[in-house]
Amino acid sequence: MNLDELDRRILIELQCEARIANAELARRLNLSPPAVHARLKRLEEEGLVRGYVALLDRERLGFDMLCFIQITLQLHQIEQVTDFRVTVQQIPEVLECHHVTGEYDYLLKIVVRNRQELERLVMEKLTPIPGVARIHTSLVFSEIKTSTALPLAGSV
Repeated sequence: MNLDELDRRILIELQCEARIANAELARRLNLSPPAVHARLKRLEEEGLVRGYVALLDRERLGFDMLCFIQITLQLHQIEQVTDFRVTVQQIPEVLECHHVTGEYDYLLKIVVRNRQELERLVMEKLTPIPGVARIHTSLVFSEIKTSTALPLAGSV
């Protein structure tokens, strides 16, 4: 992807404030609003901006437990892997699922309200998935850094 400095600055501003008005973004970049709009439209069409979201405060909404769950599959046959992936995508408590190297096959980031919800998630939603061999759960004591912003300054 060939991005110039203005494209990078647009993306950096959007990561900090996705609801910024086009006129304000243009003012910050010393460009005309139509020029910013055209660049932003191109960045969206090229798939660099996939969407806009509101970041919610999970704890204030009652989701006090953030956990990482490591899962190992018994076999690595395409059918089991596909079934696992499809099933996990349908579990709303799973915020992220990553296929990883190392001792485990998958790393899930999940959020639940309490211990009972965690137990139900593990016992009723994850354990019954065909092919799951091991589940290891780690509870998060505190979040030291949480960010959705990519380090774009001076890159890309």
